[in-house]
Amino acid sequence: MVPAAALLAAGLALLLPNDDRLWDSLNRALPSPPDPRVVVVGIDDASLRDYGRLSGWPRELYGQALRTLDEAGVQTIGLDVGLSDLAQSETGLADLFSRPNVVLATPPGQTLDLPPGWRSPTGVNTLNTGPGGTVRSFQTAYKDRSGALRPSFARQLAVNAGQPVPLDTTPRLLRHVRSDPARLSIIPFRDVVNGNVRFGDLQGRVVLIGLTAESLPGATRRDAAGEVTPAVLLQARAVSTLLGAPLLRLPLWLTLLLCVAVAVGAVLVRGLWGFVIALAALGLAVPLWQVNVLFPGMTVSLAAILGTALVGLERWWTLRNLGTRDPLTGFGNRLAFTRAVEHRWPGRQGRPIGLLLVDLSGFRRVNETYGRAAGDEVLRGLAARLQTHKRRGDVVFRWGPDEFAVLLDNTGPGDLGPLTEKVQRTLEDFTYRDLSLRASVGGATTGPEVRTPTELIEAASRSRYRMKYQREQGE
Repeated sequence: MVPAAALLAAGLALLLPNDDRLWDSLNRALPSPPDPRVVVVGIDDASLRDYGRLSGWPRELYGQALRTLDEAGVQTIGLDVGLSDLAQSETGLADLFSRPNVVLATPPGQTLDLPPGWRSPTGVNTLNTGPGGTVRSFQTAYKDRSGALRPSFARQLAVNAGQPVPLDTTPRLLRHVRSDPARLSIIPFRDVVNGNVRFGDLQGRVVLIGLTAESLPGATRRDAAGEVTPAVLLQARAVSTLLGAPLLRLPLWLTLLLCVAVAVGAVLVRGLWGFVIALAALGLAVPLWQVNVLFPGMTVSLAAILGTALVGLERWWTLRNLGTRDPLTGFGNRLAFTRAVEHRWPGRQGRPIGLLLVDLSGFRRVNETYGRAAGDEVLRGLAARLQTHKRRGDVVFRWGPDEFAVLLDNTGPGDLGPLTEKVQRTLEDFTYRDLSLRASVGGATTGPEVRTPTELIEAASRSRYRMKYQREQGE
């Protein structure tokens, strides 16, 4: 059971190395506090009422917002708005937009038409959307149509904030953030334009400017909790995730080792302890999540349950065969013999059924002289010889205290005699210490005169007694 448990657990670890659903549940149940370093300036419905349709806004509005943010001493600014014609802005505004601490968002698959020497970095403003439009992960880079890696908007902001983030297409879990009533989550865009903000709330911060208006389609997504959230807020969470402590995934080899260990442990401790191990593995995911370790608790837990299931399967198999299996030799008993004969009997015309009955003379003296343990050793030795010399398709059964039956497959009258003699020769020199033991072998096969299994057994018994009588007469 231990090798089977190890192999199955290793396969489970390779098949399910990550527990995305468990981590998603922990993300919702144990959200992170809002990162004070990241601030969102939202273009809300009030700003749209003041300045009109977004597509008709003059670039000077954005320029005034940037001047206010510069005066407040922000560290970096992310523009998550459609500004495809920045290069055509007047010189003063172009210089305001073209600087290293301003990151411009680009739609997926598109690039801004920027003149040579433009200093503002760009990033793809997309997130990974799952079923139902829910955003649970993001990437630091996305491939364009040519296969080249394009940095994401969140990654460029994190780099500008001083966090080294490699370009990687591996999905990263987007940290869910709990609301903080004591902190303003979104600063209205019109307040920034008019300078109605506290500079202390912006100094040294990473600021994202984007749509938060509920009246505009496509400006919202669903977060991990299923709540409708402005896309710019989800981008801010991606930036916070990159700026915070990284979520560490266990390497595959360690996950594989843990799964094998708990599966083997469940087999060794047996009983219901495997479920205790499974619950412990699942519960361990919670404290490890709080220290930023993504522990595959579900996969490890399933490995423990797998080991317990193997133990249960073994017990079921033992109970199933308890009434048909001889515990000493491992052979089937008389009930198993009866079932086997009944199974083969209908096909006896095409495949004749043969039967050998073997008994051991002198076995009682072994028990009387050396004890039952010695008798058991003799029986195991006789069983081993019969098992070694039987043909493929033949089955050996424990027939009585010192008797065995060999059910022969596809054995007609012409094959029975040589097979009987072969088994007799195999058991001819059978001894135990100073005691000689004699095996008597009798055989029979189906034919016109054998119409029932009982007649087959009686014919084999007569043959065995005849063999024993002839031997005694010869002596």
